[in-house]
Amino acid sequence: MLARLQRRWVFALLALALASGWWAQQRGSPLWLALAAALVILNLHALAMACEFAWLHGVDSGLAVPRPTVWVLCKAWCGEVVTGVRVFGWRQPFRSRAVADHLERADDRRGVLLLHGFVCNRGLWNPWMRRLRQDGAPFLAINLEPVFGSIDRYVAAIDAAVRRLEVATALPPVVVAHSMGGLAVRAWLRQPGTNRRVHSVVTIGTPHAGTWLARFALTENGRQMREGNTWLRELRRAESASTRALFTCYFGTCDNIVFPARNATLDGATNLHVSGVAHVHLAFHGPIYDDVLSRTRA
Repeated sequence: MLARLQRRWVFALLALALASGWWAQQRGSPLWLALAAALVILNLHALAMACEFAWLHGVDSGLAVPRPTVWVLCKAWCGEVVTGVRVFGWRQPFRSRAVADHLERADDRRGVLLLHGFVCNRGLWNPWMRRLRQDGAPFLAINLEPVFGSIDRYVAAIDAAVRRLEVATALPPVVVAHSMGGLAVRAWLRQPGTNRRVHSVVTIGTPHAGTWLARFALTENGRQMREGNTWLRELRRAESASTRALFTCYFGTCDNIVFPARNATLDGATNLHVSGVAHVHLAFHGPIYDDVLSRTRA
């Protein structure tokens, strides 16, 4: 469903960009102005991200880590703009099924379950899936649907995916979750006995305590990511110390979606700071992949 929606969005932007260029030419505008108008339309996401980074700059991280300079934030913005085009303009709309799941059993290798975040699909993980296949690690990536439904509705899909990896490898898998996907894992871990069915959980830019931006959310899962909401409080109360100990949480002070940065950490977990990398770009930070790959070796 999401791939279809995002394809329509891409085609609509392209059509609008071409129409604006044609209109400018018809009015006798110079070619450079027509091209500039088209480029502005094609890069509306860059303008939206600039607003996010401006808001981020004005919010204290709440953590004892260096505050990013304006220059560092600008570099993070550039990286996020490029990553955004690759993810939302190509991989997710057109290539979400380009890389198949790899469930072939390998000696002493546990599997990896890949979970995406809000308004994403399994296409986010294409670079990960190609590398995992090359490195001989079994993996499974799923779409969390309904796209705009409650996070609790993803629990059954996660449980089924974990079971498939258990059957394929005879070992508890490593779960890797970007953004909202980390909250879906925590919701799944409220089910009895799930602690024993997972080796470890790695979250990347997950709003464990919500995010400032979610105050503008209109969807059900978006509202569940508002700071201090009832759903997050109940999730926290349901967790044991042993559950928290399963988590390694990667967070960044340049995260333009999950801020303040302390909200991407979890008490009782291993919390690791990544400097100078924004929200979606964080999912492709090399040392995170290396960490996960090392966990697949039983």
